Amino acid sequence: MKNYEKYNVGYFMPPVNEFKWVKKDHITEPPAWCSVDLRDGNQALIVPMSLDEKIEFFQFLVSLGFKEIEVGFPAASKTEYIFLRTLIEKDLIPDDVTIQVLTQSREHIIKRTFESLKGVKKAIVHLYNSTSFAQRQQVFKKTPDEIVEIATSGARLLNKYRQTMPESQISFEYSPESFTGTEMEFALRICNEVIDIWQPSPANKVIINLPATVSMSMPHVYASQIEYMSDHLHGREHVILSLHPHNDRGTAVADAELGLLAGGDRVEGTLFGNGERTGNVDIITVAMNMFAHGVDPGLDFSDMPSIVEKYEKFTDLAVHPRQPYGGQLVFAAFSGSHQDAIAKGMAFHEEHQTDKWTVPYLPIDPHDVGRKYDADVIRINSQSGKGGIAYILEQNYGYAIPQKMREEVGYLIKGISDNAHKELTADEIYEIFDGEYINIFSPVDITDATFKKVSTYKSDDGMLVDIKVTIDGNEFEVSAAGNGRLDAVSNALKKTPYTFDYTFVTYSEHALEADSNSRACAYVALTDKSGKLYWGIGIHDDIILASINALVSALNRQEKIRPLAD
Repeated sequence: MKNYEKYNVGYFMPPVNEFKWVKKDHITEPPAWCSVDLRDGNQALIVPMSLDEKIEFFQFLVSLGFKEIEVGFPAASKTEYIFLRTLIEKDLIPDDVTIQVLTQSREHIIKRTFESLKGVKKAIVHLYNSTSFAQRQQVFKKTPDEIVEIATSGARLLNKYRQTMPESQISFEYSPESFTGTEMEFALRICNEVIDIWQPSPANKVIINLPATVSMSMPHVYASQIEYMSDHLHGREHVILSLHPHNDRGTAVADAELGLLAGGDRVEGTLFGNGERTGNVDIITVAMNMFAHGVDPGLDFSDMPSIVEKYEKFTDLAVHPRQPYGGQLVFAAFSGSHQDAIAKGMAFHEEHQTDKWTVPYLPIDPHDVGRKYDADVIRINSQSGKGGIAYILEQNYGYAIPQKMREEVGYLIKGISDNAHKELTADEIYEIFDGEYINIFSPVDITDATFKKVSTYKSDDGMLVDIKVTIDGNEFEVSAAGNGRLDAVSNALKKTPYTFDYTFVTYSEHALEADSNSRACAYVALTDKSGKLYWGIGIHDDIILASINALVSALNRQEKIRPLAD
């Protein structure tokens, strides 16, 4: 027998499938969110959180907007009992936040659970017992009727103990644990018997939580199970249908989304999916997926770098760099074609001030989660393109590199990254760019230039220039006329006892900063007789001197390859 042949299906399709959820294309309103980071998440940590860490983490969850937070299993652990009592006695639970506690269907545990809640304003008591076929057969060795009795006896006990706490607003939740491995007719029966005992009403709604304790099927099967339960639960209008997907198959987010389309009202999960085995559903991803469809999820993930930092601090777990929305590299584009599309898309978005976000390769605006374009979106390595590198230099340092120059700069930067086998930071890119192109004053350095407007046989806008120039350490003072300033300077250089082999190709200029005191930036491109192109950039407070510096820089880059001849 081949190994794969030993695996049975293990899950149960409902007896009736209507697939109404298939006709919906997206979630139109957010569910109620319940964080289980302090219970499911904490029990999955190699080193569980200390009391102080739990309190800080609880306050962190409140700051993100969670209104329901499961704080633990107080009857099963002294640490969790003390944590709950600390929250209550120190009045650390905001009035609009409801804590949730877990309990098995055993009287001494239920009694201890209610003792731990003394003085609480609002709480959810979460009752569970396992219902799957495999657990009934192998673990409990009980009949379906006996499993139902476990649930219903617990439900009656919850009613009994709630009456001892009239000062507190206590609501109930029931989970048929291992729901996905339970026959749907049996899951419906046990949930309805619990509902009938609790008698939900508009003022006393009941939560029925249907966990994918172990994810066993494709997401559409879970959605069909949810739809069947939603359509057949007693008192459905007073029942909050909750989802609790685990990620064994890597489909927890899909399970949650399809489950919401199929009738779910609430999602229990954790930040970044921390949980036992492969984890719980990642609430951040589900919420941000809604955000990306134009739906306010009701949770605040606008400062994702800070959320990642705090999460890693509390859990000692690293957020994967490609984790949706939160990973350090999730918006990063190294590919040249991607960088070019992103840069053009953002320029289009800024120019047209569109009210809808449609930038290629970026499903959401990185600013909306506290990320920066320059540091987080356009990243430079050997795979990057000219557009991305030009974007970095423009966004960070103000250089509007001419289109014809971008390819050369791109190959220069990519080559250095490739040889170093590393990503280059914006500062490293600028350092390379600066050293290669900007204000290169050796072996040629024009130290002074005085212009006078003259008429020539070609134009009435001619210029006469007197320059002082140093070439290979030798100083010269020469004069020449030209059609313009650069032409005059060029003609003056050719009067020195050195050979200059070049032709002007293009010239452009712009201000580096927006204010009136900004520095000027000029770009000059020259070619030699072979047609090889040489670029130079000049920077100066005076645009005239910036253009001269650009010419000199281009000449000196040329002479790096062709030494000047006497």
